[in-house]
Amino acid sequence: MQKFDAIRPFYETEVNDAIKASLNHPMMKAIMNFTFPDVDDEVWKEQLKRTHSIRDFQCNFIYQAIQKVLQKSSEGLSTSGFEKLEKNTSYMFISNHRDIILDTSLLNVCLFDHGLVMTASAIGDNLVKRDFMNTLAKLNRNFLVQRGLSPRELLQSSKLMSEYIGHLLLRENRSVWIAQREGRTKDGNDATHSGVLKMLGMGSDGANLMDYFKKLKIVPVSISYEYDPTDALKMPQLMAEANDEVYVKDKNEDFVNLLSGIIGQKKRIHIHVGDVLDTELDLISAENDNSNKQIQALAQVIDDSILQSYKLWPTNYIAYDLLNKTNKYSDKYTEDEKSLFERRLEMKIDVTNDFMLESFLNMYANPVVNKSKYENAI
Repeated sequence: MQKFDAIRPFYETEVNDAIKASLNHPMMKAIMNFTFPDVDDEVWKEQLKRTHSIRDFQCNFIYQAIQKVLQKSSEGLSTSGFEKLEKNTSYMFISNHRDIILDTSLLNVCLFDHGLVMTASAIGDNLVKRDFMNTLAKLNRNFLVQRGLSPRELLQSSKLMSEYIGHLLLRENRSVWIAQREGRTKDGNDATHSGVLKMLGMGSDGANLMDYFKKLKIVPVSISYEYDPTDALKMPQLMAEANDEVYVKDKNEDFVNLLSGIIGQKKRIHIHVGDVLDTELDLISAENDNSNKQIQALAQVIDDSILQSYKLWPTNYIAYDLLNKTNKYSDKYTEDEKSLFERRLEMKIDVTNDFMLESFLNMYANPVVNKSKYENAI
């Protein structure tokens, strides 16, 4: 399957060599010292040298690293919906996207804990420009989404990725994770971009689109962080867009965001997996014979699932009330929680800048607005 070489993770035969080549990298040392603070370097090095599969690497090292992240920067991870999924079955997880690494890593922790098939996960190639990051991504079963392409290259890349995702799900029985949009949600409005679904649909090879999506077993995923560890870092881009300026990232911006997401305070986190989309696809097929309309209808179905299942935290209700100068949701939080949020606000941004303050509050308040559109959802 050489055609996938540009985007695929490592084959099992390549894992051990890749690990050995990265053994003495300072970032590998940093990750392992963080994960196993009381273990001598030679001990984890010896265990890594004996690692020959992605699953072993994920279970023995990455899983432990994420547990340590949760322990140090959160007040725990809760879940719902996983009991509905079947063991030894691959699913196409389409998720809202808040954090570069953690969204998919936390989902895999939950899948592992429930004895379910873990995912191969899409990651932008802009995040793996450094050799070590590229190796780590491939060891963690990430496949690359190629960014910054011309329209013609984008079409070719989308076809390749669609084919690869179909290959993983239907031939290898490997679950797949992909974000509902390119890039993280910056304003709290989680919405599925039709381009993502069009890319997935390219693998149908002219067959009925909704029948093909049925085969993929699409599962919407909703992930909610009580505190977004990169909330303030999203401000410069929002401000540039508000001023109709082209936003240019700093050289190390992606890396800083990635690191901040991992080590920044998140408080509580909840992941909900929705039902496998099935009868909804039949309905879409019956009501629309135009593929563009079908894609739009499917995006809406995914959005409905993600938004209704989004776990609202006190921070969301506080932000809504502060933004709208109301006490509408004051029964959803305590005065202590409110003052803690306000203190965080003052530490993170310039609260005298009206646009910045409004943007920051919107980031947390919009999920309340979006969920309130569904009857009895709040």
